[in-house]
Amino acid sequence: MSVLSDILGAGARILAHRPWPRANVDAETWQRAAAALADGGLTLLSLWAEPGWAHMALLDGREVAVLSVACIDNQYPSVGALHPPAIRLERAMRDLFGLEPVGLGDTRPWLDHGRWGEEQTPAASYPFLPVEGDALHQIPVGPVHAGIIEPGHFRFTCDGETVVRLEERLGYTHKGVDLLMSGATLDRAARLAGRVSGDSTVAYALAFARAAEAALGIVPPARAVWLRAVMAELERLANHIGDFGAICNDASFGIMLAHCAILRERILRAAADCFGHRLMMDRIVPGGVTADLNPEHVLQLERLVEDIGKTMPGLSKLYDDTPSLQDRTVTTGTLKPELAARFAPGGYVGRASGRDFDARRDLAYAPYDTLTFTIPVLKEGDVNARVWIRLNEITESLSLLTRLLDGLPAGPVAEPLTDIAPDVAEGMAIVEAFRGDVLVWLRIAGGVVQRCHLRDASWFQWPLLEAVIERNIVADFPICNKSFNCSYSGHDL
Repeated sequence: MSVLSDILGAGARILAHRPWPRANVDAETWQRAAAALADGGLTLLSLWAEPGWAHMALLDGREVAVLSVACIDNQYPSVGALHPPAIRLERAMRDLFGLEPVGLGDTRPWLDHGRWGEEQTPAASYPFLPVEGDALHQIPVGPVHAGIIEPGHFRFTCDGETVVRLEERLGYTHKGVDLLMSGATLDRAARLAGRVSGDSTVAYALAFARAAEAALGIVPPARAVWLRAVMAELERLANHIGDFGAICNDASFGIMLAHCAILRERILRAAADCFGHRLMMDRIVPGGVTADLNPEHVLQLERLVEDIGKTMPGLSKLYDDTPSLQDRTVTTGTLKPELAARFAPGGYVGRASGRDFDARRDLAYAPYDTLTFTIPVLKEGDVNARVWIRLNEITESLSLLTRLLDGLPAGPVAEPLTDIAPDVAEGMAIVEAFRGDVLVWLRIAGGVVQRCHLRDASWFQWPLLEAVIERNIVADFPICNKSFNCSYSGHDL
């Protein structure tokens, strides 16, 4: 019996939860799970709350389960006290639902910037962690930045040009998604999910649709499933190519940004032509998709894939043969494999540091469960490794798109959502977005969403950015930051 199965067996199963099991457990069992996380026997997928309850999603190999604990007097045993990746999630739960994680050492507000309570507090009163040493100085950066990017504050403590500590202050893009989801119809909730993080709108819409379908027992048509994968791979392709150019640009190699910007724009224009929207927003819904491809669209995408396939090897060689680029990326911002194993970051951040996980393969969902593809994994963990993971994933996405377009089945593209039972139903889905796994958990009753939790891969990546910049120089922060490309909006909710 696996560790997770043993822990799950100590609780009371919730039969309405699909496709993976959920169980209500007591505080002792909850703490057993936290201890297993600390020992490395389990992987934390997410932590979230609702009034009076805390929930924890766990991974054991390819086995997934959710544990729930009742919060007596609005308290529950802290997971973060034993397992640091849970700390920020618990601070957010405290801000959003007033639940106290007993034993958590860091109880500073996270999403609340001192504006939610009756007494307003200035942002400057936020207590950053102290740093001791001779001749140290601080550099505050943000939340407003020089470029057109989302807001976030970074507090550098430096010894000369060397970064001794970086501490982040996020939450500036908090939109109240949890509250907006509560009571929303499935249509409105699907639109909200697709707007959590605009660069991953396809992934979020897909995760929400699959969670809703799991809860309601709906099977979308085969053509819709394959069209969803086409959109997901186009989104992955556009973002990886854009990131590759942007990373090189932060190393003052602007010509690569120009090449990649052209390719990314071609992908977005093709998406607009074929699916009616540059980002393919609102094209994936519970039950299927709202856009179809005609033969001309398929031919257009096939030509696009062929052109990108011919162009990328030359750009990869240009990157690899440029010493000034290698000097900036090799050995810079190294994430050690043992730290990656502890925080379990998804996507290129984890895979560049030895974490061999991809939801498309390891939690296989259609149509990826019928396709073979390679998941690139490296162990160096530096900016260069994160670049090469992207480049290799671009190659794999091009191959997947070729097969998806060639094997696109005929038939309808949506299953009508009619006669939704008024009974309570719960569902969860995990989808591989371009920056890592996205998790959606929801509860539906009477055709409306009672509660929905959405977790971006950035939750487990942002803390690691603080770690990799230490002992690097301040000037290397932009390239480290871009090599992670965490989402502010997806994190802040």
